[in-house]
Amino acid sequence: MEAVALQVGDELAVDITRMAHGGSGIGTAPDGRVVFVPGSVPGDSVRVCITKVKKRWIRARLTEVVVPSAHRVPATCPAARAGAGCCDYSHIDPSVQLRFKREILLGQLQALAQRSGVLATFDTTNALSCLALEPHHGWRTRVRLGVDDAGKAGIRRARSHDIIDPSGCMQPVEGLMDRVNTMRFTPGSEVVVARDANGDRHIVEVETVPRGQARRAETLSRVVEGSGVITERVGSDEFEFPATAFWQAHKNAPETYASIIADWGEGEYARAAAWDLYGGVGAFGPAIAAATGSTAVHTVDSSPAATTHQATTNRSVHVEAHSGRVEDWIHHLPAPGLVVLDPPRLGAGERTVAAIAAADPERVVHVGCDPSTFSRDLGAWGAAGFRVDRLVLVDAFPNTHHFETIAQLSRP
Repeated sequence: MEAVALQVGDELAVDITRMAHGGSGIGTAPDGRVVFVPGSVPGDSVRVCITKVKKRWIRARLTEVVVPSAHRVPATCPAARAGAGCCDYSHIDPSVQLRFKREILLGQLQALAQRSGVLATFDTTNALSCLALEPHHGWRTRVRLGVDDAGKAGIRRARSHDIIDPSGCMQPVEGLMDRVNTMRFTPGSEVVVARDANGDRHIVEVETVPRGQARRAETLSRVVEGSGVITERVGSDEFEFPATAFWQAHKNAPETYASIIADWGEGEYARAAAWDLYGGVGAFGPAIAAATGSTAVHTVDSSPAATTHQATTNRSVHVEAHSGRVEDWIHHLPAPGLVVLDPPRLGAGERTVAAIAAADPERVVHVGCDPSTFSRDLGAWGAAGFRVDRLVLVDAFPNTHHFETIAQLSRP
């Protein structure tokens, strides 16, 4: 007797065995297809309702947790409990979140990077290090909110344009979201709320970016509170930039990443120039200069808001800022000793990696905020003859499925 074809609306009983990149749990349908179930945890036995059917996989909505996993806990984020897409790991025991993220990274590396040979001299099982940033709650210094038709700002509901009251989220630093739910903004806009190193809060409206365009190119349309000019510090270096410019979300991330770059980039280089690609406001510039002894650090970013406001109190560090796309600028920069790149979630891409590799840097430090595109980019480095020397997973987004990965690479 032939099995009945599964379709949208069907209900299934599924055992969740592992986590997927993106925050869903993974189980197996009776016909052998993978089932992605948001809100589930490895070890759960659940009932689900199918919402999408593809040739090789199925997406389903969790309807009942029949037998809860030992790793399931009551969701710690009220906004997530209400359906917001913020803390999508808050129902998972914090003690195992980092383990799940490590397993996801290893899976992506095996699928997208291993074949290139980039990991040929690196033992991912034993040499991959993991670092969880503290604190786990109250860590986010900047929040992006959507605005509904009534002008109310809030966190987007998971996989929806609907918004939820932002005051219940556990991520923002203390006081960041005070009274925001009572304010009114331009319907259809987006709002950035940021608390800077001086303790000042800035609230600005930004023009929504067309689909497919990087947010780093967005523009500010209205300052609602504060000056709209952020002051941040990394060590003794101070940076001032518009609220629309990129800055790491976790309050301890910039210092952590700069420290890793200074450590991993330290060395003697035959070439004096160093590149800081997708460099934002230049936060890594002083660390790059300290690591290499370079007086010629070139930073490139597509956001004019970042590159035209680069300022650091350390005037001994000369950072030359270039505004534009990385792939357009790298052919005009002096040959580098060290290259640091921190691309957006879409990654650098194979062509850009190949172009950077063609400049023959002596060492590369690649920062990635998405394990899939990061692993794909590592594969491109491998195709260009580079090999991973060091690798660290940094959990800079507690209680979410997000994390950063940093790799040091060189040619043997």
